[in-house]
Amino acid sequence: RNCGACAIFGHRTFASNLVMKKVVNIDFCDFPASFSKTDNYFMRVLGKHFTSNLCDKPDFIIYSNYGHIHRLHNCVKIYYTEECWSPNFSKCDYALSFDYTDNERHYRLPNYVGMTEPSSLSKHAEDAHKILREKTKFCAFMVGYADSSVKKRTDFFYKLSKYKKVDSAGRGLNNIGGPIPWGYDKKIEFLKSYKFHICFENNAKLGYTSEKLVNAMQAQTIPLYWGDPLVNKNFNPDSFLNLADFKSEEELIEKVIELDTDHGKYIDMMSKPWIAAGQSNPLLEEDKLVEFFERIFDNKLHPLASQKSLFKFNRWQLVKRNK
Repeated sequence: RNCGACAIFGHRTFASNLVMKKVVNIDFCDFPASFSKTDNYFMRVLGKHFTSNLCDKPDFIIYSNYGHIHRLHNCVKIYYTEECWSPNFSKCDYALSFDYTDNERHYRLPNYVGMTEPSSLSKHAEDAHKILREKTKFCAFMVGYADSSVKKRTDFFYKLSKYKKVDSAGRGLNNIGGPIPWGYDKKIEFLKSYKFHICFENNAKLGYTSEKLVNAMQAQTIPLYWGDPLVNKNFNPDSFLNLADFKSEEELIEKVIELDTDHGKYIDMMSKPWIAAGQSNPLLEEDKLVEFFERIFDNKLHPLASQKSLFKFNRWQLVKRNK
């Protein structure tokens, strides 16, 4: 199939012989403006195993929540979300989200997976002493907003601040003279000097673990977590403080004070691996994601968007790009 504006990625060799990989015509849409079609997690993973033709009339389209362009296509649609919104399988053929489900059309892929190198979460027990020496500040807090929808984390910020000042470096509740510069590297660099980081999720939904927890781990600071009730399935519960493991917020704060005042206990916790040996984590299961895409690409599925229905006609049907 000929596709315009195609960008062809990757090749693999075995014993000096070129091995042709499956060619996949693919595109992305409805992602944030900062998203790059040619340099993203999916293209990096797929490029190792397939020849991905990025084109404007694809056979497969991966789309997210930030627009409606996907409705112009009749091809196989793969929904991906970074947010805590469950997929609607009446509108997508496959989905990648935080959900735990047995649906064979779904693959669990929390948003932190695509923005985290597994090596960034590795640490050794002997590093804990060095890490503590670099901790010159108490606790960080970094959120974009602090309205009533996230009252739980806001209240905890105020409660912990009664013990020591918690530095709020985002736009919400900022108390350091202004938000730090935007960007992943800036955020990690800022967090590195803190012993603790409040990383409460927006809500406690099964499976929804965002980048907040992982960013704290990458900065080698002990996370103070609340959110996903199943977070311990993917991360070592001995390596961070989870509000769910305490009777109250006050009891959690008592534990924070204990670690803050006892260097030996802080070092002991910091020496624990973020992901325990043998623990299942989507971050470490790239092969399983590839298997999921292989099933999609090999399945002769009749896309939902191309199925005719008397009740399905709407203005989008008039401008379909691949009828």
